[in-house]
Amino acid sequence: MFEIVICDDDSACLEQTCQLVNDWKAAISTPISVKTMESGDKLLEYCAKNSPDVILLDIMMPLLNGMDAARELREHNLISKIIFLTTSPEFAIESYDVDASGYLLKPVDREKLYKLLDKCLSAVSKPADSIAVHTTFGYQNVLMHHIEFLEAQNKKVILALYDGKRLEAIGKLSDYEKLLTVEKGFFKCHRSYIVYMPAVEHFSATELVTKSGTKISISRGLSKSFQDAYFSYMFKE
Repeated sequence: MFEIVICDDDSACLEQTCQLVNDWKAAISTPISVKTMESGDKLLEYCAKNSPDVILLDIMMPLLNGMDAARELREHNLISKIIFLTTSPEFAIESYDVDASGYLLKPVDREKLYKLLDKCLSAVSKPADSIAVHTTFGYQNVLMHHIEFLEAQNKKVILALYDGKRLEAIGKLSDYEKLLTVEKGFFKCHRSYIVYMPAVEHFSATELVTKSGTKISISRGLSKSFQDAYFSYMFKE
């Protein structure tokens, strides 16, 4: 079910936004769940265990403001669409840093909000391939094409992402091998590594180098298989 979370410390604004969303909800056929909360801390607590599709987030809140809450959510790789609601335009440029899907000034314009919600609903209805990663923060959705490689370390798995971040996951590399198949663009080139082939800058018979410059060994006996898989995937019609 498509889920929208509204977070605003102003109870009157929260009620008004909730009414707007419910009116939009009544006009479409998609099942939609709407939840409300009144602080950034409550939002983080909720998103530690849930991944709402859209977050309507007030910026000017005490203790933990909306922008800082959004940054923390992104640091934990939450891919929810975030639409900021605020009384000030001063954070508009900053909102790009957290990949915001919209920035609306209060009082919220009904048509502008509905246009953004329609866009979010359309995007979520056709999601890119993603996997649920079990971390100490909770389950996080990670887009497959955001992954550069995975590395097994002791009893955990490190996901190296395109933006340079590292996500520590609970589990074994074999758990991800079942999900990240060659058909999806991934190849297990070493007992400790699964690499996303579009992230490979160049390779030899014994080693590959990712676009970030990380060198990864190719196990003996897998050189030909990797080469075949790479060219088949990268140059498929």
